[in-house]
Amino acid sequence: MAGNPDKCRYLKELGFDATVDYKSGDLSRLVAEACPDGIDVFFDNIGGEILDVGLANINQGARIVLCGRISDINAAAPGPGPQNYFALTIKRARMEGFIYMDYRDKFPEMISKMSQWIADGRITCKSDIVEGGVSLFPEVFPRLFSGENFGKLMIKV
Repeated sequence: MAGNPDKCRYLKELGFDATVDYKSGDLSRLVAEACPDGIDVFFDNIGGEILDVGLANINQGARIVLCGRISDINAAAPGPGPQNYFALTIKRARMEGFIYMDYRDKFPEMISKMSQWIADGRITCKSDIVEGGVSLFPEVFPRLFSGENFGKLMIKV
């Protein structure tokens, strides 16, 4: 999923079978069309409606990984929990939290492998680098939540 057609096109260039622009219409219909055979693995950083739609489309034995809930980042209070959580029971699926710090002992290996894969072209990275230094942080940071950035957002110091 991505938040505009350009980002969806880029995901297709990277080799994804299907993409969903979550801002372009009926999210339930779009996900069902993109995943006509259902979802086996769903990695969620968003929460809210996107998690609910994902749960509504899971297959039997699916795995749902919770890694964030950016949908609440600017909310005065947390939004409601998933409405479709009973799908976990019906589909005998598993939902589990993921925090990268649980794997910090593997960081050196990950850095080594990822560096090699990037150098070999097996992994493509897109960066959105803003020139101007740390003083731009208050202006640049909100881009993470508005969808203005395209790739890993960084400020060059």
